[in-house]
Amino acid sequence: MITLQVNGSTHTVDATDDMPLLWVLRDLVGLTGTKFGCGIAQCGVCTVHLDGVAVRSCVLPVAAVAGKNVTTIEAIGGTPAGRKVQNAWRQLDVVQCGYCQSGQIMAAAALLSANPNPTDADIDASMTGNICRCGTYNRIRAAIHQAAKEA
Repeated sequence: MITLQVNGSTHTVDATDDMPLLWVLRDLVGLTGTKFGCGIAQCGVCTVHLDGVAVRSCVLPVAAVAGKNVTTIEAIGGTPAGRKVQNAWRQLDVVQCGYCQSGQIMAAAALLSANPNPTDADIDASMTGNICRCGTYNRIRAAIHQAAKEA
């Protein structure tokens, strides 16, 4: 049994230490907003926050999150940066198919938490590896800039 903190709640799950956090969140905790993409931490779809830092949950063993706070897309709107990002995403109609967007939003919220006024270069560096097959990168960058301007 493993106990973890997810979105401010304590969950005790029956999982092996090496089970990826992604599958614990989806299959054992029941939070399906975090998606499976590549399974090798290359696409960013599975991004969650671990103590406020964006991490790829598909390769992160659940044992590595002991004593740390996990935040998923279901709760990111409760953070100042997450709320700003989600508002900007809606206002600029960023989403096309939507599959990658939970990971994109999580990465963008982590960026704005660490750097409240990012340049295009900062955004590109932070969002690298978050793949959008629909190609909404220009709208993603615009939404991050808009979220940064929000008071």
